[in-house]
Amino acid sequence: MKNYNLAILGATGAVGHEFIKLLNERDFPFSNLKLLASSRTAGSELVVRGKTYKVEECKADSFNGIDVALFAGGPISKEFAPIAVKSGAVVIDNSSTFRMDPEVPLIVPEVNPQAILKHKGIIANPNCSTIIMVMALKPLYDLSRIKRIIVSTYQAASGAGKDGLDELERQIKEAAADEEMQANIFPGAASPNIILWL
Repeated sequence: MKNYNLAILGATGAVGHEFIKLLNERDFPFSNLKLLASSRTAGSELVVRGKTYKVEECKADSFNGIDVALFAGGPISKEFAPIAVKSGAVVIDNSSTFRMDPEVPLIVPEVNPQAILKHKGIIANPNCSTIIMVMALKPLYDLSRIKRIIVSTYQAASGAGKDGLDELERQIKEAAADEEMQANIFPGAASPNIILWL
C-alpha cells in the first residue's frame, strides 16, 4: 500500500483535532504529514503518532508535494482547495463550500463509494447529521425507494467549531457560578436542514 504525503488544513481547530485523533487511532499510511492553520495558530505544536509536528501557516505553496489534503472546514476551503488541486493534491473537504457543487462528488463511503471515481480533485462530505441519517436510510432505500424525507436538525455547539465549544465551556462556568450567561451566535451552531429525495 502506498504511503501518502498528507496535509491537514485547520489542524488546530475542533475538526482538525478529530482528524488527528483518527490518524492516531487508525493505520492510515502516510510518510509525511504537514499540519496547516491560519497565522493565528501557526507555530504551535501537535503530536501525531508520538511525533511532534509544528503547525505551519497555510500559503499558496503549502500543498507542493502533497497527495491528500484533509480540509477541516471553514471559508478557507474556497480559497485553498483549488490551489491544492492545482498542486496535485486530492482535497477531502469537510466544509459546506462544495456540497452543492455539481462538479464535486458528495461522498458517504458506506452509501455511495462509487461516486468518488468522478472526482476532479475535490471530494466533499455532507453535514454530520446528514451522514448519520443516510447511513441508516440507505438499506431501507435499497429495499424500497424513499420518495420524500423532511428533516429538521438542531445541532450541538460543536457545529460552530472551536469557538462554539469555547463559548459553551464559558457559559457552563458562568451558570455554575450563578452568573448571567453571555451568548454569541456562531454560524453553523444550529442549522436546520431540509433534505428531499424524490
